[in-house]
Amino acid sequence: MKRRDFCTSALAAASSALLASPLRAASLPDIPAVSPTGAQRVLRGQDVLDLRGALRGSLLVPSDSGYDQARRIWNAVYDRRPALIARCTGAADVVQAINFARANDLLVAVRGGGHSFSGQSVCDGGLMIDLSPMRSVRVDPVARTARVDGGALLGDLDRESQAFGLATPAGRISHTGAAGLTLGGGFGRLTRRFGLACDNLIAADVITADGRFVRTSAQENPELLWGLKGGGGNFGVVTSFEYRLHQVGPMMYGGAIAWPMSEAKRVLRFYAGFLESMPDELFVDAVLTPVPQLGQVVLFSVCYSGPPERAEEAVRPLRQQGKPLLDMLQPAPYVTLQSANDKESAAGRGNYERSGFLTSVSPALIDIAIGRMEAPHPPGNRIILSGECGGAFGRVARDATAFWNRDARSTVIVQGQWNDPRDQSAADAHMGWARETFSLLLPHTKGFYVNTVAADDTEQRIRATYGDNYARLVALKRRYDPANLFRRNANISPG
Repeated sequence: MKRRDFCTSALAAASSALLASPLRAASLPDIPAVSPTGAQRVLRGQDVLDLRGALRGSLLVPSDSGYDQARRIWNAVYDRRPALIARCTGAADVVQAINFARANDLLVAVRGGGHSFSGQSVCDGGLMIDLSPMRSVRVDPVARTARVDGGALLGDLDRESQAFGLATPAGRISHTGAAGLTLGGGFGRLTRRFGLACDNLIAADVITADGRFVRTSAQENPELLWGLKGGGGNFGVVTSFEYRLHQVGPMMYGGAIAWPMSEAKRVLRFYAGFLESMPDELFVDAVLTPVPQLGQVVLFSVCYSGPPERAEEAVRPLRQQGKPLLDMLQPAPYVTLQSANDKESAAGRGNYERSGFLTSVSPALIDIAIGRMEAPHPPGNRIILSGECGGAFGRVARDATAFWNRDARSTVIVQGQWNDPRDQSAADAHMGWARETFSLLLPHTKGFYVNTVAADDTEQRIRATYGDNYARLVALKRRYDPANLFRRNANISPG
């Protein structure tokens, strides 16, 4: 679309509003911007005003009140300044924003929940399409489905669905965005029982790179739905998700149980075997982490979603691993368990993460992880062995969704976190330790979770994690985004 074509459509859409608006007499200086390849661009002030008038939501430029707040994302390491922020209130706003970006050859970032570890949801000098005003969740308790806007958080989905005793697998931190989580796969406390979030995605509304609204389901454009299930944000902006819900909760059984680091080898070797035999209703993450007043520990984060009368039996093997330093396993609402880690993962800190799938939790990997945590390391860093794989997750065929790594039995996650994101020495120390630690663990991994893609992940590593699904994803990319407008993700190049 040429710039004059965009301006014509934008003015037509906004003509009635402009007639009564002071914007008609307003002026705006030209704004420097960048293209997807980093080339310098200049946006005419009048074109920006035309876009502002065409949106039902707001359009922010760097001089506007509210701009600094809107550009901030969860991982405060990324202090980026978009040329424009389109705060969309519906699909029509997204269409206008995409058309403007394409007409002006702008770099695009898409913000759902803004929880990107690698800062992909904000950019310098481009257009940030911000879906955060779009947080509606509508549950149909009879059909057991939920329609969820692209800016909704997992806590929004959990609260609405649990009001009817329903849920779908959806992460472990309630302030994570549903959109990014689902498009990359979507692990959660219920994954072993009901699959990934993307396995429960039954329909979606997508605005593609050419500004078209595309409805996708098993009956309409099913190949696109396949690609959304683990293919990341490569194919468009999803403005609405429809999930299958399951009868579960609201009361479950879980919490934390921890042992001293001196017991880590024995406890983790037990854990490696337990992953192969525990019931699908049981989720157990193993975390090597410091805990206030307890020091370095190996901590299990637990959620049992099965019949309450079987909960004690299900967690008994955990309690048989010697005397714990901490045992907080008890009946708890699902929404409480889902938000239990919110504080330690609060926005505004510096964060860095690397991850890789494991087909087994080997003694050698356990020894490396323990050694790294026992040696001096920056405070706040941790290593996680996830308990979300197996069960229903592993019973989905590799080619049934874009998500390939169905043979994983766990994920090893290395996290660095520091309080002041502006402290460069702290950033260097935490990120350096995390990179070095992950380099030692990397030979034990096979593929990685694309939601934790890092800026230094190579195209080769991304290609490998999609396995035999990669060629099919490239074909989808060529169909829906041949110019690679949506590239700030685990990017699938159209070639």
